Amino acid sequence: MPDLTISPVLILDFGSQLTQNIARRIREMEIYSEILPATLPTQDIRDRNPLALILSGGPSSVYEKGAPTLDPSLLEMGIPVLGICYGMQIIAHVTGGNVERAKVREYGVHLFSPSPKATTLWDAFRPASPVLMSHGDWIQDLPKGFNVSGSTETTPIAAMEDPAKKIYGVQFHPEVTQTAAGVDFLRHFLRDVCRIAPNWTIRGYLDRHIEEIRETVKKDHLVCALSGGIDSTVTALLCHRALGERFHAIFVDNGLLRQGELDTLQTDLATLNIPLDVVEAENIFLTRLKGVSDPEKKRKIIGKTFIDVFSREARKRGTIRYLAQGTLYPDVIESVSSFGGPSTVIKSHHNVGGLPSRMPFKLVEPLRELFKDEVRRLGRELGLSDRFVNRQPFPGPGLAIRILGSITPERLSIIRKADAVVRDEIEKSPFKSDLWQYFAVLLPVKSVGVMGDARTYENVVAIRSVRSVDGMTADVHYLSPELLGQMSHRIIASVEGVNRVVFDISPKPPATIEWE
Repeated sequence: MPDLTISPVLILDFGSQLTQNIARRIREMEIYSEILPATLPTQDIRDRNPLALILSGGPSSVYEKGAPTLDPSLLEMGIPVLGICYGMQIIAHVTGGNVERAKVREYGVHLFSPSPKATTLWDAFRPASPVLMSHGDWIQDLPKGFNVSGSTETTPIAAMEDPAKKIYGVQFHPEVTQTAAGVDFLRHFLRDVCRIAPNWTIRGYLDRHIEEIRETVKKDHLVCALSGGIDSTVTALLCHRALGERFHAIFVDNGLLRQGELDTLQTDLATLNIPLDVVEAENIFLTRLKGVSDPEKKRKIIGKTFIDVFSREARKRGTIRYLAQGTLYPDVIESVSSFGGPSTVIKSHHNVGGLPSRMPFKLVEPLRELFKDEVRRLGRELGLSDRFVNRQPFPGPGLAIRILGSITPERLSIIRKADAVVRDEIEKSPFKSDLWQYFAVLLPVKSVGVMGDARTYENVVAIRSVRSVDGMTADVHYLSPELLGQMSHRIIASVEGVNRVVFDISPKPPATIEWE
């Protein structure tokens, strides 16, 4: 719920998958921000009395027909403006510059060097600093009044500025962790150029959303989809604190859980004194998933089946119109553009794009605009122990999206046992605290091997191990050869039906953390 008492930093969304990262970085500085679609009428933007404008990246080219554009009058409001990637290009485009297809496209980390005469805004990058580039266009000619602020080896105009009007642009993405000095740059822009004082805290977010839940549900009851992960647990705590006895937590055993998952979760959740009902639903999930190999169809089937199960359980308790779930912004931004921008759908998360179009519930999603690390901070604010706060993320569709191809009881057994080995070995290693996620994936291929002097033709398992801060980007964490060798040995020796183990070395982007 927008806090209309605070003048925000407004982020105009041109369709970037990283738009919410910008908001997240700003919130880390305890500065209030809002994301609005770039297509919003100019007067609506002015009516919010923004302290600054930030223009996001996006997948379009400014010279293409139908590409999102910018009203030039927004650059004349007398407030600082920062354009990022497409945002920089659209500033140049509407103020008389020339944007063209780049001679050399840049994707990945490159060294950015500020120009000698650039203002102090760029000091965080001096003398040169790594930045994340992801663009196929570039600015060929600057608009009148702008200066080149920095370049890379292949992009002559990688940053620009008009200090008199306080309008700036960067071709790179300062909002991601791969840009080493990105946070310092944004802090300098907001604190020193925009002169914005801290005005937002996670505690304030907590208080506002407890009140929002009460205002939404009023005197009705609410059911909560509780999986035991940090997202659904924090959602449950917020809703329970807001509604008391009118809150009902339900754990659905969909048959797609990891080995020992249910027993562990029941033990942990009992410590929170939240009433919990466990619903056995393995048969209906596996029946509906039988023979389905397309990942989007899997997610949509799982999303619909969850709703069907919750509807059945809600009817047992009378008329319940509200369903709470722990949807986070990374779920949303990969599934749909929740703010109306032109973001591309990457995959339909079971709790967002995977939901049926007609719902028997009104959704309550108090974490929908937060990243995982912010949810962890919120969990600590609510009094959760590190055992909950630091729990490894586990996708709502469970092992269904870690089995590439169709799902069968046999393949579920293979992935459970292989994944248990991966988790056991990493949790005994010194690597555990460095990792965001680690798991096994069952591939839809078989390979030839030799076991006991006999030819085998069996399954291949991949090991995935990544570091991340927010789940929107991730780097591969290269496990030691000794640890990988031990995991491979144990999986092949103890998991019947596997004769080969491989290691996934793909960062996000271009890959996603999960394989489906």
